[in-house]
Amino acid sequence: MSREAAEQRPAEQRRRRRLRPRANWGVLLWLTVVWVFLWGQLTLANVVIGALVAVVTTTVLALPDTPFDGRFRPWGVILLVVYFLWDVVKASVEVAAIALRREPPRGAVIRVRLRSHNDVYLTMVAGMTTLVPGSVVIEAHRITGTLYHHILDVEMHGGLERAHEAVLEQEERILRAFGSREELLAAGLVPGSSPRAGKLRSASGDRVEADMDARREAES
Repeated sequence: MSREAAEQRPAEQRRRRRLRPRANWGVLLWLTVVWVFLWGQLTLANVVIGALVAVVTTTVLALPDTPFDGRFRPWGVILLVVYFLWDVVKASVEVAAIALRREPPRGAVIRVRLRSHNDVYLTMVAGMTTLVPGSVVIEAHRITGTLYHHILDVEMHGGLERAHEAVLEQEERILRAFGSREELLAAGLVPGSSPRAGKLRSASGDRVEADMDARREAES
């Protein structure tokens, strides 16, 4: 093989890799489902076009690789979905009650430092807590694993401490649904699919106290 041919082959291989969709089949399927939901009709044309859009999008606008060494625990996923749906329904009723009362809500911005700094879990916690009515993530620091939440009404969330705990509990359910054993141990959690497995230390309480102390210092 000539030198020119040897140099040309790696270049051709790199071009082929660039033209391949970088997402896995699960992501392509999810994007196709989202496309069908956006159109509101389950037809063969929508499915085919959605699949083509998913392939083109993940090929041309490929996201950077994110390290993820998690696990899929069915019972943990079930608990995560059930608690999330309950939080959405409960918060919807509470927000409706706030809209009907005469007193204006007393909002606040809280800072929550998560136990895991993995971008995947940070995004999941931010997304799921934002989908619950009455709270929205306004800023996220991926390096420190810190989320800044705006809560609609302090009383509705049971106080600032309880609002902190709610975010950390959401993170714990996500970790127990998808986190590896090493990630659970690093977060101070006893490995298991249910929060009943317990904690290795009072990591959540320590973080809440640290955040509250920092808040008092900033206000003083």
